[in-house]
Amino acid sequence: MNQDRLRFDLADLAEEVAPVDLRDRALRTSRRLGIQRAVATSAAALVVLAAATGTALAIRPNSQAPAPAGPSVTVTAPPAEPSRTPSAEPSSTPSNKPDDTVTGGSSADVTFGRMVYVPSEVPNGASSASTVRLQSWRPGDDPVRLLSVPVQAALLNVVASPDGKRAAWVDDTGAVWVSALDGSGPRKLRDGVDDMCWSPVWLPNSQQLVVRLTGAGGNRDTGVLDASSGKFTKVTSFDGCHAVFAANGTLAFADGSDGTIVLTDRNGKARRTIPDLGTKGSRYVTFDLSSLSPDGRRIALFRIDRSGTYGDAARGLLVNAVLDTRTGKEVALPLDGRQLSQVFFQPDGSMVVRVRSGGGYAVILVDAAGNKIAEQVEPSSLRNMQIVSALG
Repeated sequence: MNQDRLRFDLADLAEEVAPVDLRDRALRTSRRLGIQRAVATSAAALVVLAAATGTALAIRPNSQAPAPAGPSVTVTAPPAEPSRTPSAEPSSTPSNKPDDTVTGGSSADVTFGRMVYVPSEVPNGASSASTVRLQSWRPGDDPVRLLSVPVQAALLNVVASPDGKRAAWVDDTGAVWVSALDGSGPRKLRDGVDDMCWSPVWLPNSQQLVVRLTGAGGNRDTGVLDASSGKFTKVTSFDGCHAVFAANGTLAFADGSDGTIVLTDRNGKARRTIPDLGTKGSRYVTFDLSSLSPDGRRIALFRIDRSGTYGDAARGLLVNAVLDTRTGKEVALPLDGRQLSQVFFQPDGSMVVRVRSGGGYAVILVDAAGNKIAEQVEPSSLRNMQIVSALG
């Protein structure tokens, strides 16, 4: 056995037995391994195909900085990632239905904003050095290609700033980067940052990020990182995973130890949890949340039956419920019997609700009162992608 490989594996094992959120970290590791294996399998298949056809494949050398430009990668949907629930997985069947808009409400001031999309699966042919291109789309316009980021970062942690000007992500070395959404001006802010559990979270001001360190000696401090200077300020009481901010400064994150959702402010004060979720006697737990309303009163998340299979606790963008954060009650959505896939709140409190539609997806615009305002079928080119931000 290769001694270096054994030493690395033992080091990884030693890290995973730290007495902090053991179940959560084990589950997150399964997701990381699933992505890495999918990348390895995809790359191996590509090598076999090249050998069979006599084609020489040029593999892009690895580098720290992501490529700001280049051809987009066609994303397909191999069964590579651990499943959450079979009914919630995105479809890879092409849609031949033309794009159209159906009005359904009277709030003239509520409109679709711009949505940012990332791949939903590891692309075929991806290697550890592969990059994938994000896209944005506003209903009524054509999709726009954005920056390229490493494939693992695209799946696990990249996020757009609330003002729609920048993106932040952590590469597989633990370096956190920021750039303009078009990929220009990439800058590394610092090393030693968590890329899995607490991925970068933009504050509402779009000038700062909340990150978690993974430095030497088990330093797992969480705090605020200035996106211009790179200065880090520790904030206590930020734990759990997958935080999201509301415009009013409310922060929500998943407690990986018991499946509750904690809400607090940017200073970690005034903590509370959502009733009947993760607490003793409750039916559901959750480890994935994707969006919080501007006033912090509603949250979009993926709810799991306590007696069911938990899957993994790395970032997941699928949603199967919107809850009132004060009462824990589910918010009704105008789905017309279709399967819910994702929900993102816009700055005005309206929701972009993504549902299955034929072989692809449609997005429904829902105002803050729960009324359907409009609906539009997504372009078929986005069927193997998922929304990561709704910018308004």
